[in-house]
Parts: sequence; C-alpha cells; structure tokens
Amino acid sequence: MEKGKTLYVSDLDGTLLQPDARLSERTISMLNEAISKGALFTIATARTPATVASIIEKLDLRLPAVVMTGTALWNKDDRTYSCVKYMDDKAVKELVKIYRETHYPTFLYTLRDEKIHIYHLGSLSDIERTFIEERSHNFAKILHIPSDGNSELPDYLGDTVLFYGMQPDARTEAVFRLTSEVENVRVQKYHDFYGPEIGILEAFSPQSTKAIAIRELASRVGATRIVTFGDNINDIPMLELADVGVAMENGLEEVKRIADVVTGRNTDDAVARFILHDMGLDKGGEI
Repeated sequence: MEKGKTLYVSDLDGTLLQPDARLSERTISMLNEAISKGALFTIATARTPATVASIIEKLDLRLPAVVMTGTALWNKDDRTYSCVKYMDDKAVKELVKIYRETHYPTFLYTLRDEKIHIYHLGSLSDIERTFIEERSHNFAKILHIPSDGNSELPDYLGDTVLFYGMQPDARTEAVFRLTSEVENVRVQKYHDFYGPEIGILEAFSPQSTKAIAIRELASRVGATRIVTFGDNINDIPMLELADVGVAMENGLEEVKRIADVVTGRNTDDAVARFILHDMGLDKGGEI
C-alpha cells in the first residue's frame, strides 16, 4: 500500500516512554523533527490528561491525544475534550451494585465542564492512596474521595466515562467475570506497572477503544494510512486496525504475534526512529 497521508499513533507506557515514565530527550527531538516535516503524530494512552500533560509538554503535538483508552480526544493547547464516549446510565448503576456487593474497591470517573471528577467505592488500599496522592492538586482532576475512601456518589451518573480498579489478581479476575456479563459495557483486565500480582480492571462504553478513536481522528485529518505502536493487551485493537501495526520488542508475546512489524525497545527510542525511517528522514539506521 502506498504511504499517502499517514497518521502515526503511539501508546505511551512501555512504548514511547522510558521506564521512568518520561520521554527521552532524543525521542522528543526526533518526533519534533518529524512533526516539523509534516508528520501527523499523536499518542493513544490509558492515561488521563492529568498525567499526560506533563509528559508531552515538550512535544510539538498538533493533533489531539487519544486518552483514557479511547474514551475521548484531548487537545493539549486549549485543554478541551471531544468525541467523548459516556457510559450507559443503567450499566453504570449495575456496575456500582456489583462492586459494592463484592466489596471490590474501584474508582469511578465522570467528565463534566472539561474536568474529570473522581469518586471511589470501598476502602482505600495503600496502592490506591499513593495513586490519589500522585494525582492531587492537578488542573485536570477533581477528587471527591473522603478519608475512608467511600465516596457519596452524585445522583446523576450519566456523565460517567470509566471505572478503574487495581486489586489483587484473584479478586480482580472474579469481579471481571461478573462485570463482563453487564450489557452495554466493555470490560478489560490486564497487568501494568504494578506487576503481575495486581490486576487492573476497567469498564467503559463499548465505543471506548483506542481503535475507534484513532479511526475518528484519521477521518478528521484526512489520513489514508495508519501506523500504530503498542506493547500491551489494550493496544491490540489499534494494532489490528492499522495499515501497519508495530509492536515493541519489549511488548507482550501476544501483541508481537498479531503485529505486522516488531521494532526495537522503548528504551532505544524505537518509535521515533521508526517514524523517521518510514518518512525517509533517517540516515539508514536500524529500526
């Protein structure tokens, strides 16, 4: 397939970022060079703008970022959201009931007035307390979580965008099976930087995927070719959507199996190097 007008989209953690969750100066320099030469580049991440903003501060990002695993697009310059995928109100109430009956602590995120409002069901674990402390006093988030962790939820839940839990893996697996039976919900379970002993459990609108958000963005910018980069389970749909799905060498084996290309490691600035090579702007180095 001819390259045409290409949209490049990269995951962050384990893909574009170094292990310390930062962009290397070399990656910043190479990506800004590519963008200055016309590259249509953005990111797609499970993160919210609260943590994305500081990470991409030095990037000359001219396209909106795909945030919260495709729940919305977020514009870095004016800090506004678009293409928001709100959850079904009935499904939200069913999920709240399951979390409470199983005593599975979880965060509930709503989005209104360009701000994310975070509530919590159940008592707080040490990991969750650290999670909250790292996100306090942030321009993009407002926390409604008392010291005991059990928030009083607002009467209106129609602006809910996601649930996010991080609990021991066995507990997470059991609740994952229950929540997967709820209609009009997309549920996913995976492991992240907390390690294999902690299961991450998320629930979204069925339309909240990186792949759907990328397709919408590609249409908006008139891209005729899509190249995506990822390393984890939640990146698989966007790798399958792409004309060229690129997995990281450090990625999970199931991700590498479905990819069109396996490139270098995140620690080697592999995404930025791949893009420059794909654009014919490199000096012939390996990708």
